[in-house]
Amino acid sequence: MSQNQENGHEGPIQSPQQLIVAVAAAFIVPVAIIALLVNYVAAGNKGAAGSNALTAQATSERIMPVGTVEIKLASANAGPRSGEEVYKAQCASCHGAGALGAPKFADAGAWGGRVGKGYDTLLGHALKGFNAMPAQGGGDFSDYEVGRALVYMVNGSGGKMAEPAAPAGAAASAP
Repeated sequence: MSQNQENGHEGPIQSPQQLIVAVAAAFIVPVAIIALLVNYVAAGNKGAAGSNALTAQATSERIMPVGTVEIKLASANAGPRSGEEVYKAQCASCHGAGALGAPKFADAGAWGGRVGKGYDTLLGHALKGFNAMPAQGGGDFSDYEVGRALVYMVNGSGGKMAEPAAPAGAAASAP
């Protein structure tokens, strides 16, 4: 008699044949479950005869890019941008909110002392940068366009600054 039988403990496997079946089942059952799960996950809508999955439109929709890039080049005939366009494109991010001490658009008190320095000084600051403001406010505009934006901001704040003269060969657009 074995020691396990004396203590009253007995395992479920009584013979070598039962051991072989248990070991085989321990390998076969998990492999079968994994194979069935893979088949279930992969059993989505598949293109087959009679479906629209293989049409030219369906194929083009499947291989369509996620996004597109559109590059707009300025036309030579477009002319310089107005002061308002330049302001909205670049200047409004700081001058609209007064970020980093920038004088707010339409704030006559903030612009009053600056206007007294004159157009040339203000234009120099706008073109080369001043305090926290980078050159051209970080944009890429012609000097004439930056001047127009400066005049737009000053005049929008109650100032009476004249529109800068267009450079030779530039088509002036309406402000």
